[in-house]
Formats: sequence, C-alpha cells, structure tokens
Amino acid sequence: MRFPRLAPLVALALAAACAGGVPPGTAGRAGASRTEAPAPDEVGAAPREQTDDQQVLQALNRLGFGPRSGDAARVRTMGVDAWIARQLEPEALDDARAEQFAARFETLRGTPGELLEKYPPPAFVRQQSQRAMNDTILGAADSARFRDLQRNVQRMVGELQASRVAQAVLSERQLQEVMTDFWLNHFNVFIQKGPTMRHYLPSYERDVIRPRALGRFRDLLGAVARSPAMLTYLDNWQSMADSTHETLAEQRLRRPALARRPLQRRRAGLNENYGRELLELHTLGVDGGYTQQDVVNVARAFTGWTVDQPRQGGGFAFRPAMHDADEKVVLGRTLAGGRGEEDGEEVLDLVAAHPSTARFIATKLARRFVSDDPPPALVERATRTFTRTRGDIRQVVRTIVTSPEFFSRAAWRSKVKSPFEVVVSALRAVDADGDPSPRSALAIAQLGQPLWGHQAPNGWPEHGTEWMNTGAILNRINFGLVMGASRLPGASVAGWGPARTLARASREEQVEGVIAAILGGDVSPETRAILVSGANPLAGRAAAQAEADSVMRRDDDMAGSVAPPGMALPGGTPPLFGNNAGGPAQRLQNQLFRRLPPLAGLAQVVGLALGSPEFQRR
Repeated sequence: MRFPRLAPLVALALAAACAGGVPPGTAGRAGASRTEAPAPDEVGAAPREQTDDQQVLQALNRLGFGPRSGDAARVRTMGVDAWIARQLEPEALDDARAEQFAARFETLRGTPGELLEKYPPPAFVRQQSQRAMNDTILGAADSARFRDLQRNVQRMVGELQASRVAQAVLSERQLQEVMTDFWLNHFNVFIQKGPTMRHYLPSYERDVIRPRALGRFRDLLGAVARSPAMLTYLDNWQSMADSTHETLAEQRLRRPALARRPLQRRRAGLNENYGRELLELHTLGVDGGYTQQDVVNVARAFTGWTVDQPRQGGGFAFRPAMHDADEKVVLGRTLAGGRGEEDGEEVLDLVAAHPSTARFIATKLARRFVSDDPPPALVERATRTFTRTRGDIRQVVRTIVTSPEFFSRAAWRSKVKSPFEVVVSALRAVDADGDPSPRSALAIAQLGQPLWGHQAPNGWPEHGTEWMNTGAILNRINFGLVMGASRLPGASVAGWGPARTLARASREEQVEGVIAAILGGDVSPETRAILVSGANPLAGRAAAQAEADSVMRRDDDMAGSVAPPGMALPGGTPPLFGNNAGGPAQRLQNQLFRRLPPLAGLAQVVGLALGSPEFQRR
C-alpha cells in the first residue's frame, strides 16, 4: 500500500525521535564524570562514553521499563554494574508487590482446561444449544446466557491484559519483564486464532515464557514447541503424514489396508506452518541457510505433535498415527526412519545449536538493548557467547548490557519506545499502582499495539521508525495528556512523589522539576519552551497532517489497499481483538483519548513531558 507523506514538521519530529547519537540539548547536562566498564566477555576494560547519570538512565530504560521516583538515586548509590548484576539474577529479588497484585486474578492461576470449563467460548455453547434444539433458533434465555458467557470471556481476557501491564509496572525484576516481553514477541501467537486460544494464553506466558526468559534457549524453544498455544496458532496440532509417507502407527502394525485409504484417514495432511516459522522466525532467520526442502522435512518431523482434546484445553500429546515415520534429511542431517517424537526433539537440538541461530538471536537481543542497527563487533561477541554457553540467554544478555557499545554515545536515547513501553514507562514515571482494569491495555491498543493482537507470526516491529507516523505522534502527545488528566486507574499526578514539593512551586520550578524527575534533566530547547508555555504547536500541526493522511488512506482503501495482517494503517487505531471490538471496551478506549479536559499547572507540565520526543526514546 502507499503510506502517506509526512509533513516537514512531523518529519523533523520523527528525525528527533528516532535518530541515534546524542540528541540536541543533551551534551553535558546529565553529569560530567565517566566510569570504566567492567571487563565483559571477550572485551578488555574500555572507557564508557556516557556520563555517570546517563549510564544510570540507560540501564533503567533498557534493562527495565524506565525509572520510578527515586530509582535513579538508588541505582547511582548501588552502582550501575551492581544493579545490572542483580537484574541478571531475578530469582534473588523480592517481588512480593507484583506477585500480590497478580494473585488477585483467579483466571491467571487456572489451567487451560479449568478456564475452558469455567469460561467456555460462547461459540461452543451456541453450537451445543443448537444441536440440542435440533438447530432451531435460540430462545431468549439461551441468548441471555450467551451474552453472559461473552462477558465472562471478556473479563478473563481483561484480567490477562491487566496483569501483564501491571507486572511490568510493579515488578522489581525489571529485566525479567523486558525479556518476557521480548520472547512473547519473538514467539508471537495471535489471540483470535480459534475459540480456545485466549484460554491457552495465561499458561503460555506463566508456564512457558516467563520462567525461561533468562534460561537456556533450547529449553525455551522446546517448551514453546510443545505448548498448545503455538501448536494451535501455527496449525501443527492438525499436521499429519501425507499420503506418500507411512505413519509410525502403520510401521508398527504393518496394516497395508490402512495405507491404501490415505485420503479418507488423513484429511488434514502435512502443514508446513510451524516448520517454516521455526526456521525463519524462531531460530536460523530468513537468511540462515535452509531450503524449502528443509522446511518440508522439519514439518514432517513434527507431525503427530498435537494437542490432547483441544476443545477441553488438553496439553501436549504425541500421536503415532499422525507421525511421518519415513527417513528425513534436515540441514544435512539424516533422521532415520521408524522413529517418533524424537524426530522433533532432534530437530530442536539441531536448530538450537546451529551457527545461524546463534547469530540471529544475538542480533535480535543486541537490537533490543542497544540500537536498531547494532554494531557488528558487538553482535559477533554476543554470537560467540551464545555458542560458547550453548545458548545461555542470561550470559548473552550480560555480554550485551555490559559492553562499551551499550554505554556509547550512539546508543544514548537511540531507541524509540513501542506503545507497550510508552504506557508502562509513563505509569512507572508517575509512581502508578497496578491497574486492575483493562484501561492501561486499551491505551496500549490505542497507540497501535493491542496485546496478543498481532496476527502474523513475525511479531511487532523491532525498528523504531516503524512505530512512528503522523497519527502515532498525535496519539502519543494525547496519551501524555491522558496521563496528566489522571484517566488511568492508579496513576495520578497528585500521587506522584515529587508532586508534594512541586504542586505549589512556580511554573519555571515545576518545569525544571519535571525535566529532572521524568526526562532525566536532559531536553531540547524546543521541549523546554513547550513545557514553560503550555502550548504544543506540534500537536495542532500533527492533527492537521493526520487528517490529510486519513483522506489519503481513504483514497488508498478505495483503490483496494489494506493494512498488513495484525497491523494498523498509519495514523489509525487498530481494532480491538475478540468480542471486545465495537463493544464496551471499544467505547472505553475511545473515552480515554477524547474530550480531554483543559490541563493547567503541574498536571499540564507532566502531561506535556510524557508526550515529548525525549520521553518517546529509551
């Protein structure tokens, strides 16, 4: 499709928000002294280019979702390297506050089977009712029950969303939260893939991703491969040997009569989705050196990896009657015939140890922590760490976040925040409590990133420029004002720590206090002028440009263009997923950003700061 042209002013703002290096107005105002880096893997001690204060904020913004009041002072006292070392060992950190908040959501403790029993998909119930009534129209009582079931499922999804945001806001284990977000995106699944997917998601995050976020890559890869969420999302639960290959059950029983009736017995056949995404997105990468025949043979190796009683929320199961038991060759290695589940396990061993996987994962981690285009020397060292430690994620991250490149001038504020990072960092910046409602998650969706709402398996964008357009700039400015207006539960300017002293201060003192507390004492002259005056010329001009872009998009839509699956059109708001679309949640989402009251005083300064270009970076 054709994306709209950016207005010059907005393009300038994008350049400011996305450019690497030291932004205007930053030199020398975040501390003057510099420290020496500890000797990380394969690199001798090297001078860090960032000032001491910049290093503190760099660590808080990259290994976490930004500082709360007092965090920077605590890290400065402890020492950046000591704080990083603690974050790399999250098991040793007391996280009672986040755990207590998550405990209030009963849906997060249930197994998929328990959730399906308690919150059955309305479509299942409607089908059962229709069958019981010989396909007649549902009565009024059944329709009311159907609506109640819809609300219950919506509540379950709302709790899942609220918990994910709140844990990122409240947790002391910030690096683990960042890595959980990273792997949920790397191993993306889509909430609307079938009526049972949302019932699998609590276990997918809780039992598969979160406990292995800093463990060994092979363990994580294997847990994902066996998870009902991934098996369902990429259709592997239906994949079986095609009619040209003998199944393991046939080899065991040697019943030729069955083999002569393949079309009747094997309606689904081979599905290549998981085989393709395992190689392209989960391990080797698109240029990792595999062929289409490798994709086919990997898919054959995973036939029979399925879900036990999927409509009842069952777990992983291996079905010999579905498994292709003939010989296979994957990446040059021969998998002997006559085997079963071990075919898939050997493929996972093979790809997890492949050199292309080491480079692919190291590159993605360096991109997440350092810059959109990470330095090749850093990627090379991280790749060697991955290989040497047999995929120890913790050690690869350690190599990256203790490197000179991590603390370089070029890395300072070089990353544009995703919508999830914008909302979570803003909530942390104002010392928010956990939000038990879905409002914070709805704000993330309004900014363009509905949780579990990316349809394609490649996950949300990794490059900052892909998040920014005229509509996105306007939405981020407005979100800052939403925060200033205290529209998200648990987040208010009045409850923010520094507000006690700044509420009665002069405008200039409020501006300086907000810059120091929220923006790290480091802003451009343009941002400072906006905070002092209270007028943001970019907002009005971005709104006008967004309207012009909207007209252009309508023209494009009339020409047949559509947004990529799971992505919003530039400047638009992605639809909410599931039964929320068009319902109360959509109205609530709209209310967050519309009819904002006039802001004044400290609330206005905080709102403008949270919408500033500096706050959009990390």
